[in-house]
Amino acid sequence: MKTFSQKPADVTKKWVLIDAQNVVVGRLATIVASRLRGKHKPSFTPHVDDGDNVIIINADKAVFTGRKLTDKKYYWHTGHPGGIKERTAKQILEGRFPERVVEKAIERMIPRGPLGRQQMKNLRVYAGAEHPHEAQQPETLDVAALNRKNTRA
Repeated sequence: MKTFSQKPADVTKKWVLIDAQNVVVGRLATIVASRLRGKHKPSFTPHVDDGDNVIIINADKAVFTGRKLTDKKYYWHTGHPGGIKERTAKQILEGRFPERVVEKAIERMIPRGPLGRQQMKNLRVYAGAEHPHEAQQPETLDVAALNRKNTRA
């Protein structure tokens, strides 16, 4: 019996809508990263973009466990000497682009490289409850109902 290998022309992508309200960020990110890669499908092939298109709404209402909201730091460098900067997760969630916390958590679970960048283009994250993808008729995936640890009341 030969090993099955998916061809890029044979890929069928679905649209999935996930509500991140009161969902733990890390648990949400693992589920979404798996969906983006296509690991939930029996036709998974590591070198082919076989994943679904994922829409996440209410990203500003995602939660952290423990003290991560105040203790977790996000670093970046300006490119100048001594230009290391940092922000806490709370500062980012209260800031102008709160969806970046969820985006970064998912991006860091996707393999780096050309295929990973292509798979990240299938992710859309919105801070509020509105999204412009109604025409794609996304099916809803209730992450909160998958496991009781996925939510924090």
